[in-house]
Amino acid sequence: MKIVIQIGIFFLVAFTFAQSPVNKNATKEAKKLLSYIYSLEDSIISGQHTYNRNLTEFYDLAKSISGKNPAIWGTDFYWAGEKDPGKSVVAAAKEMHTKGAIITLMWHVGKPTDDAPFKWKKSTQGELNEKEWEALVTPGTPLFKRWEAQVDNVAKYLKELQKANIPVLWRPYHEMNGVWFWWGDKKGDKGYIQLWKNLYERLVTHHQLNNLLWVWNANGPRDIPNDQAYAYKHYYPGPEYVDILATDVYHFDYEQKDYNELLELANGKPIALGEVGELPKADILEAQPKWSWFMVWSNWIETANTKERVQEIYNRSKTISRDDLPKF
Repeated sequence: MKIVIQIGIFFLVAFTFAQSPVNKNATKEAKKLLSYIYSLEDSIISGQHTYNRNLTEFYDLAKSISGKNPAIWGTDFYWAGEKDPGKSVVAAAKEMHTKGAIITLMWHVGKPTDDAPFKWKKSTQGELNEKEWEALVTPGTPLFKRWEAQVDNVAKYLKELQKANIPVLWRPYHEMNGVWFWWGDKKGDKGYIQLWKNLYERLVTHHQLNNLLWVWNANGPRDIPNDQAYAYKHYYPGPEYVDILATDVYHFDYEQKDYNELLELANGKPIALGEVGELPKADILEAQPKWSWFMVWSNWIETANTKERVQEIYNRSKTISRDDLPKF
């Protein structure tokens, strides 16, 4: 009997540890949100992205089409205009949190060699040469210090959300296995993996941001000339730096092999559809039941989906809308 009890305690402790955020100092709200995501089993949380130039536009559109409020509200710290969008993003996040939504934030930042505002093609989708990349991930270099300044700028807004006790599904430097962003397709320990670890240390250790759940968000692998996305495993920083693994799927590319590959890499951690264009059909969700959430990208809710598709997915008994959520 004593051995059985000890074994039971061991597995309980191991299970609890597995569900804990990678940041040992995570806020109680972040812990509660992650615990909820672990508890989903085969249910999926609904979500909708909207641009930071109009912070409720497509969220409201998703509601008008589906008849239900998406459970997750997402936007971007991308700084494209003359004005830093951080304050308006924080204000909108606070409002949506008050309404009961889960908050997810991303960061389409320009190259650290450039100053804001950032041009999309020239900067965010620009390229760093090998020497620049080496300097970027090496502490103490001038370029590393410029990168620190970028991170410090976004940190001040994340701190405002921490003060408001708002947990954030934080998915920076996404689609890293693709070739279209300056941080993309940098293999090896001194490539993207080092950039992710540096960001984690800057935000968690230096800035003591404990309200973040770290979402490592790749792109579905694809072999399109000049638009490739490679296998997930080459860019994964490891389980001690990631709470949730996500991928982006556009053009209805819900390949079962890609799902299985991400599930294997996650090794028990939650997986999610960080961005989608076309919503997965019900039969896809039955075949791929471990997705924790989906977030439709901006206007794709109407340009890539029929009203019937949106309503079908939102009305599934296993789809969670905002009114179904507990408070975080």
